[in-house]
Amino acid sequence: MNKPEVPDFFKNVRVVLARPSHPGNIGSAARAMKTMGLTRLYLVEPREFPSPEADTLASGAVDVLQRAQVVATLGEALDGVTLAAALTSRRRELTAPLSTPREAVPELIMRARSGEEVALVFGNETFGLSIEEVEQCNRLVTVAGNPDYFSLNLAMAVQVMSYELFSQGGIGVGHLKAEAQLATHQEVEGLCGHLDQTMERIGYYRGRNGERLIRRMRTLFHRASVQREEVDILRGFFKQVLRTADRDEDKPA
Repeated sequence: MNKPEVPDFFKNVRVVLARPSHPGNIGSAARAMKTMGLTRLYLVEPREFPSPEADTLASGAVDVLQRAQVVATLGEALDGVTLAAALTSRRRELTAPLSTPREAVPELIMRARSGEEVALVFGNETFGLSIEEVEQCNRLVTVAGNPDYFSLNLAMAVQVMSYELFSQGGIGVGHLKAEAQLATHQEVEGLCGHLDQTMERIGYYRGRNGERLIRRMRTLFHRASVQREEVDILRGFFKQVLRTADRDEDKPA
């Protein structure tokens, strides 16, 4: 199966990091983004950028860092955006409805597919997004977690949201599955004949209804949709069993 392409509408999704403190988190966030097909990164007043540490933790996603837009305000980062989702884990006195990533993503995808610019907005590692920053967004999203201990790193939050977008973006995992050839009817019949010969040769049918047994085995193999490789393995095994039986018979008593 051919490798699928990342949907074009992903180009309408930008990730905004507001006032990130640690360059390593910027690099890790870039890696999380690219893994899920997102490439547009906006940085609002990063404390340190560019940075060798960011490049190191970005691994193969340094190109995302190289194309990152560095701006002075969140307003600049949201220029042209019609739907901005603020990621927060704190209780806020806001009237905007609160959604999980899974609940929020369908609308984000629908708007991006239609050609609109959408943004995922993440706050500072220590303080998160300010009330003023959240008020510039029109959706509020939180990642559900353990109420007794919830400590999600900035890059982890980017990964969770990016994964949810990717998983609902219509890209399956079929290209990762090994392509297997199913055995034909004739090949399965040949396998059953070989099995019948082997069981007869080693005396398995002695005291048993051989015709009934091989009929049950034939039904089993046809129902199982066995692969050609599996047929070859089993027939190789039967061949070895028959060789061993012949050698044992030839041994002097």
